[in-house]
Amino acid sequence: MAAPTSTLVLDSPIIDELMHALGTDAVVTDPDILESYRHDAAALCESTLPLAAVLPTTESDVQAIMKLASAHRIPVVPQGALTGLAGAANASVGAIVLNTRRMNSIIELDVVNRIAVVQPGVTNKELKDAALEHGLTYLPDPSSWEASTIGGNIATNAGGLCCVKYGVTARFVRGLRVVLADGRATFVGRRTVKGVAGLSLADLFVGSEGTLGIITEATVGLDFPAATPLTMAATFPSTVAAGEAVTRIRAAGITPSLFELLDRTTIAAIDAYARMDFGTEAAAVLIAQSDVGAGAVQELEAIAALCTESGATDVAVAEDEVESEQLVQARRLAYPALEKLGSPLVDDVSVPISHLAAMIDEVGRVAERIGIVIGVVGHAGDGNIHPTVIVDPVDPSSLAKAHRAFDEIAAFALSLGGTITGEHGVGLLKRDLLESELDSVAAELQRGIKELLDPHYLLNPGKVLTARH
Repeated sequence: MAAPTSTLVLDSPIIDELMHALGTDAVVTDPDILESYRHDAAALCESTLPLAAVLPTTESDVQAIMKLASAHRIPVVPQGALTGLAGAANASVGAIVLNTRRMNSIIELDVVNRIAVVQPGVTNKELKDAALEHGLTYLPDPSSWEASTIGGNIATNAGGLCCVKYGVTARFVRGLRVVLADGRATFVGRRTVKGVAGLSLADLFVGSEGTLGIITEATVGLDFPAATPLTMAATFPSTVAAGEAVTRIRAAGITPSLFELLDRTTIAAIDAYARMDFGTEAAAVLIAQSDVGAGAVQELEAIAALCTESGATDVAVAEDEVESEQLVQARRLAYPALEKLGSPLVDDVSVPISHLAAMIDEVGRVAERIGIVIGVVGHAGDGNIHPTVIVDPVDPSSLAKAHRAFDEIAAFALSLGGTITGEHGVGLLKRDLLESELDSVAAELQRGIKELLDPHYLLNPGKVLTARH
């Protein structure tokens, strides 16, 4: 999709006022530099050059920015590391982008209460490394964990490879400091493990994609690290058989720490890319990990037995960490392998686990019907899959096919009782599809909450939900 252009209004009064409030080094207006703040990692989403980029270091800076934006009615697009995949951080016409990467201090790490208090620009990796020095860890693990920020993870309620066992980001958020559209700052949530005083306002901001407020500080839960995991892989002649194995394993009460699925297209791409030798007959591969320490071998053997009962043609259980890493490498190679086929556009839907096989089979039918290549990787244990559409980004017809594929896949997921996005978010990419998932009352409730906190639609306008007509 061709991105629209914008004309920068560098003599806008707000530019001088921002520079006066923050300092000239915290306000970017050079068009060449602004290009790096234009959009996140999503494809198929429009973007424009922002009016300016502002780089706060404190909550007071954020308050000053929002007070000026509110006074001038200038929209503000919050940004983190720009690793998102739904266009939620894309600059919009006439907006300033507020990038929090300079707000990167770990304020507190409390070992006894197992919490950390961090600014939003701290990366997931930085928090994990700091926690590890005290014998703890931060469990959320989005694929972009080395670069993505805690603020961005919270704003999108990021998932990851291990959320089948440990849950998504929301599970670890205790409390937030947030600056609202009018510049007011507040703390929502708590520091304690338990707390039911009043409405759970913190939950409103988790996954809100910067449309309700700007996170300036997060209090998150820490845990003790699990044991080094062991891994197994099972090859199946059909997605139905793989889906049956997933259902049996979950019904048996087994929760692997990682449970991933690759479809036929992705397997073939990996074989061609790295000679993993899954074979041409493989229609699906399940990869599972167990991190229960001494019991890991027994847990994997139980998973392997259920895979065999479900029709797996080959099952390999790693005997040590080296073999485990080799098996997990297949999952890590999925994206670069598919990239060899063209430009990959990653979709994201979730369905009930019992419908996982039906969803994957439908993706294959969509690909055949439209005449496009789609590979599927997915978090089998929670029904979240990522159909990856291969396109030619300079061919309008190829992009049109990708849009059609995204829409048809989302529609089928909804028909199965699923959702249009499990972890990437709505942003711009799935804004129109959200109306298909919400009933009219739910949509109005969401707009009502938005308008209570941001009546002029200044925060991330045009993302997630459109304004009332």
